[in-house]
Amino acid sequence: MENSLFFSNVTDSDKNRDIINELKTYSEENSKQVYILQHALGANQEVGYEYEDYLIVLIPGNKVIIINLNEANEEFDEFADDFIEDLGYLSEKYEYRKYLGRPKAWKDRLIVRTNNESLQNILAVSSLSEVEEIRHAEFLISLLIGSVNDIRVIGETPTNLLESIKRKIVLFDGDQSRFIYSNSIDSKRITIQGLAGTGKTELLLHKLKAIYTEEKDSKIVFTCYNKILSEKMKTRIPEFFNFMKVEEQIKWEERLWVIPSWGSVSNKNSGIYSYLCRAYNIPFQTFTDAGSFDTVCKDAIEKLNTLDNIEPCFDYILIDESQDFPDSFFELCEMITSKKVYVAGDIFQDIYDMNVSQSVQSDYLLNKCYRTDPKTLMFAHAVGMGLYESPIIRWLDDEEWTACGYSIERDQDDNTIELTRKPLRRFEDLDTSDISTININNSNDCVETVISIITQLCDKHTTICPNDIAVVFTGSNQDSYRFADRLQIAIPQRFDGWRAIKGYETKTLIENAVFISNKNNIKGLEFPFVIVVVNGRVTRNVFSRNTLYMMLTRSLVSSYLVLPNTAGNEPFFNTYKQVIDDLSQSGILRLIEPSDEEKEQQNKKVQIAVKKAEKTHKPIRDIIVETISKEPGLISKQDTIVQNVMDFFSDYNCPPEDEIRDRTLKFMGAYR
Repeated sequence: MENSLFFSNVTDSDKNRDIINELKTYSEENSKQVYILQHALGANQEVGYEYEDYLIVLIPGNKVIIINLNEANEEFDEFADDFIEDLGYLSEKYEYRKYLGRPKAWKDRLIVRTNNESLQNILAVSSLSEVEEIRHAEFLISLLIGSVNDIRVIGETPTNLLESIKRKIVLFDGDQSRFIYSNSIDSKRITIQGLAGTGKTELLLHKLKAIYTEEKDSKIVFTCYNKILSEKMKTRIPEFFNFMKVEEQIKWEERLWVIPSWGSVSNKNSGIYSYLCRAYNIPFQTFTDAGSFDTVCKDAIEKLNTLDNIEPCFDYILIDESQDFPDSFFELCEMITSKKVYVAGDIFQDIYDMNVSQSVQSDYLLNKCYRTDPKTLMFAHAVGMGLYESPIIRWLDDEEWTACGYSIERDQDDNTIELTRKPLRRFEDLDTSDISTININNSNDCVETVISIITQLCDKHTTICPNDIAVVFTGSNQDSYRFADRLQIAIPQRFDGWRAIKGYETKTLIENAVFISNKNNIKGLEFPFVIVVVNGRVTRNVFSRNTLYMMLTRSLVSSYLVLPNTAGNEPFFNTYKQVIDDLSQSGILRLIEPSDEEKEQQNKKVQIAVKKAEKTHKPIRDIIVETISKEPGLISKQDTIVQNVMDFFSDYNCPPEDEIRDRTLKFMGAYR
């Protein structure tokens, strides 16, 4: 497996082999990001450099290093001047010059030219110590590796810890860079799998931009499972292209399609399936006809195989959230694509996911979560899988632990196992020693406890904003929603100028407002601080534990878990408070490894629970009708409301029941 912190796109030669190997070893032994380039990634390289015997080495915390592989000569100096001029152009293009100034202001301060001498000497002459200089050098690194940051967000040098975290410069790691810029994999389907928070959608956008700008006649599809997500992406892609200063105009439904997977019979451009049905004269099947998308895809494959010649519809298809699709869809996409199908999905998105080991076979495995602090992620895994309980709820085999980014050490004498995660380049240049990234509280009044936590955050972080905080609750009964109502009233009463919104009503974020949400409206969002409130007793139900796992991993800085102070929660509280204490001290999950019999038995229980849930899932129509029946005055409008809600969820495989009820109530409101 390649070192995820190391990236090189330089062809190996006798002149550069030794220094490249030294830098690779340095990266591995010191867990340092190292990039070795010969030009800016993603930039137009039609005009190259005549001089070839050089390396550009990028290491955060150091100046940009230009190594001459020959003796000192004028050709090298001319090349270095040209390179700096090109870097200055990128700085101006992405508006970095406002903070960096012109190249003459930083070329000696942030760039070093050196001969191919010892690595120790190269690192010594390039090392930086001043915070502002380190940040400005990372500005240049971000431009050179194509990991362009919004300079309006990161530009000013921060003056406190929270601002430093918000203005953190994001740099692609080696795996992310290889996915975007490498074309070394010959297979038609390229798979990228990653933990939540590893930036898969962002990488797909960069891949899309690279294809669109470099292959001018290519026909590209960006797809995801449902209509709502595809509509969001249709807005996000132009914004991303504008941000990345893409000069080509987007030719919708000529060069680029952003559509869901299924679509409708009446509109060819409403989905990949609807498009290919029209292109190859295949009968279109609805959900009612087929019963599942897998059936639809297999039928389409069978029909395509009967054709004498399949002329591809598209050159590239990029698939997001691949875990929502059957394998038959990927096979179908390969049949109608001339070049590549890029498939991006989550590994271990759910605690009950039994396909983790399949991710090991992916072409790119992203198991380093840059959103959530490693200790928070470890705690969330421990809670979700009941790793400190007897019996455990879920266990992974060694290959699966590794796929999720863990290193494993065993003590055969006492049957213990230690799980650790490698340190990440998140906030290592900041002093976060006094920040507790994961906290647990037992409470007699959850509203007051949440208010107390927010007060503590305000005292510690003087520049905190209301929208830095999310409060998410686990329950779906009336008491849970009464908690949300009370909290929404209490926040503006206790904090001058603050607001609070209920995300399950607004379905959007609002500036200057604390975000209060149920479990159905937090996925995909992230906040510096997340407060998770358990409504009632913590059970061993795998879906409840999965909710806790998902909620706890929404934070950039700290997550808080608030439990009602009841006898039923006391064992859980005592156990996991100790886990937090141990993690804070050591960064290690020390576990008693269960027997093979216990692992198998508990994993079977999870599988049975999942199958049972799938079988007992109510039809969407039944849930809608049941919701409408509670308001007799709207029975006459039932057919219209049912149709509206069914249309809304037409591209969902299995939408949450709460989400269906919420959407039904929304449509009902229009007829009250």
